Amino acid sequence: SAYANRSELQVPDSAQYLFENVHRIGRPDYVPTHDDILRARLRTSGIVERDFMINNTKFSFVDVGGQRNERRKWIHCFDNVTAVLFVAAISEYDQVLYEDEKVNRLQESINVFDKVCNLEFFSKTSMILFLNKQDLFKQKIPTVPLSVCFPDFEPAADGNGVVDPNSDFYCEDAKEFIKTKFYDRNRQDKDIFPHYTCATDTKNVERVFSSCRKIIVKDHLERLGLYHTTL
Repeated sequence: SAYANRSELQVPDSAQYLFENVHRIGRPDYVPTHDDILRARLRTSGIVERDFMINNTKFSFVDVGGQRNERRKWIHCFDNVTAVLFVAAISEYDQVLYEDEKVNRLQESINVFDKVCNLEFFSKTSMILFLNKQDLFKQKIPTVPLSVCFPDFEPAADGNGVVDPNSDFYCEDAKEFIKTKFYDRNRQDKDIFPHYTCATDTKNVERVFSSCRKIIVKDHLERLGLYHTTL
């Protein structure tokens, strides 16, 4: 079916959720639920800046478009950046770019990370790596081998000497392999803080952002010469 081949057709990740809820969403009195909003996607165009107060601390977030035609605008955002939050969808290892169907999406993310991580602007800037859509990755990895993206991937056997694509061990091994591919692009020998995330899991995002907040505040205080104890 067309949906079974969605990785080849640029079908949005939220398509299944929308199909399952199409009758509710199509009602005249429809009001979006919390889950509906989480699964809605608005493609970032240009540069979008938002300020948030979190635990009495002001954070300024600058969201830049990830598409190729948006990247030339990034250079204007690089002054006084405390941390870079780089988001890569690990579930897209078998998908190609919308702009160029000859380029694998995850390989493209790794190449962009290489450029951003090693920019002189960010030589002293924390890199926080969000390896996102781990839920979709777990669903896909049993049937679509990671070798479609990384021919050098050799899955490790579990404690019983078994290689089982349906096991959690196999999934975690594949995720760690992807993380290493990003790490290998760090040529400035600086710290990278990785997190496996699922953007629709609010508890997961809350825990991850709490950790990120501590990193960002710590780095900011260090720049001011005010950091002396562990947060």
